[in-house]
Amino acid sequence: MLRWVSPAIRALVLGFVVSLSISGVGYAQTPPAVVDSSASVIDEVLRRGGELELERRWAEALVHYEKALREHPSQRQLEERCTLSKIHYDLGRRYHDASFLDATRTMSEKDALGLYSEVLLKIQHHYVDNLDWKRLVDRGTRALDEALIDPIFLERNLPGIDPQRILRYRQDLRTSFSTRRVADRYEAQAAVRAASALARQQLGLAPAVVVFEYTCGAANYLDEYSAFLTADQLNEVYSQIDGNFVGLGVELKSGDGSLEIVGVITGSPAAKGGVLAGDRIIAVDGRSTENVNSDEAADLLQGPEGSTVEITLRRQGGTHTVRLRRQQVEVPSVEDIAIHDKDFGIGYFRLTCFQKTTTRDIDAALWQLHRQGMRSLIMDLRGNPGGLLNSSVEVVDRFVSRGTIVSTRGRDPREDYTYSAHDQGTWGVPLVVLIDRDSASASEIFAGAIRDHRRGVIVGERSYGKGSVQGIFPLGFSRTGLRLTTAKFYSPSGQPFARVGVQPDVLVPELARPTGLDGAEGLSLDAAGATEVDPALAAALRVSRQQMASRATKTAE
Repeated sequence: MLRWVSPAIRALVLGFVVSLSISGVGYAQTPPAVVDSSASVIDEVLRRGGELELERRWAEALVHYEKALREHPSQRQLEERCTLSKIHYDLGRRYHDASFLDATRTMSEKDALGLYSEVLLKIQHHYVDNLDWKRLVDRGTRALDEALIDPIFLERNLPGIDPQRILRYRQDLRTSFSTRRVADRYEAQAAVRAASALARQQLGLAPAVVVFEYTCGAANYLDEYSAFLTADQLNEVYSQIDGNFVGLGVELKSGDGSLEIVGVITGSPAAKGGVLAGDRIIAVDGRSTENVNSDEAADLLQGPEGSTVEITLRRQGGTHTVRLRRQQVEVPSVEDIAIHDKDFGIGYFRLTCFQKTTTRDIDAALWQLHRQGMRSLIMDLRGNPGGLLNSSVEVVDRFVSRGTIVSTRGRDPREDYTYSAHDQGTWGVPLVVLIDRDSASASEIFAGAIRDHRRGVIVGERSYGKGSVQGIFPLGFSRTGLRLTTAKFYSPSGQPFARVGVQPDVLVPELARPTGLDGAEGLSLDAAGATEVDPALAAALRVSRQQMASRATKTAE
């Protein structure tokens, strides 16, 4: 089992899904803001969300409702619409996943029920909270009920069927399950077996199809971070951990009838082909992307190593086509290494994620800056969604010489652990850490430890507020897996991160985060330019200079 900390960010790097996390420090929800929660505001949110739902733009609807819930927590209507959007979003992802389709087509009823049983067993032994078995089955029933009105599910499994037959089955299912006793996992298995038998009798629906909906329903709705992983999704998680994959090396989001490229990995096929952040993909191999979401784009753009794909890009009103060859892409966890102020020796780098290679990358960056005359350091964790728990601990250990780094606590006592720092290999360089509302999970472990140990100054915005650890459990059927929240984590001072985050010492709100050091939207090495383009970086530079001036004064005394 791997331990991972990463929030649910709905973007895609071709070759792995950025939003997946591995059993360490898990996803997070942005702390609730104090805003106007009048009925008119909620009504407008629901109106816009309803439009997205009618257009079946479930990914956008889900992001829309999640954002609204961060600003208006505990709004039942928003919670309900968010749950509904997540069900259809998850279903759409599964039914555009070749490995999932293969499993539903080939898996027997016995094996499907065996998979469901294994998932329940993992949940029983490892999930962080106590279980309500009745509620767990009800979540699966809800997932199946929504699937039976989803065109993607119907086209695949029940083409041309009389809608009245589906309606009768849904009614019978709700009636029989509303009062059904489910006190343990054995009774949960019996309930799903009964739902499967009824679906086969009334609809001719393959048992594995029904059981998979209950399996996904049980896992995906425990909390916002737990989920059933198809074989392809599990492989994507491992690629994210390892920091490499086969693909083009672009990060996408869908909207406005095209796919916007929000990031390009340095040295990737896309970067070598001249693709830029901000470009919009309007066609893939001649197929329009007007009605394609980011998950469907993965199917279009992914392929075996060495194969090619032709993409048509729109940039500043013009269009052009490029042909790219899919290759192994190494994902750097440290970028933009530079000295920002030669007079004060202020080093800088951006830490993009916490993966297996991060500690190695950090060490290389520190020694590179040291050789260039670094006397203080700015670490930029803005937009860093997290990653491996052990990786975040190792990075903290590079800057903190002793004491607690982070503690985890779970329902299973084996999840209770305190990670401590070691004096050997510690860098004593003055430190400033940049964070924002998208710095989550492993990023918060790092920032929280630096803050609590008074090892550096935290600059920027309050962080995401994720405080749970996920484990990745491979399953014994169809190479699938389970991402499961197993514990919660706490700062060295014992404070939780969930829905709280890390509060900066120097608050600098940002409307937009720069994407890198190069290009029109990049950070400027020039202090005046940094003030204009990136106020948080400018504030960090001021703090670093103050640290150096203070240190010089103490030395003189």
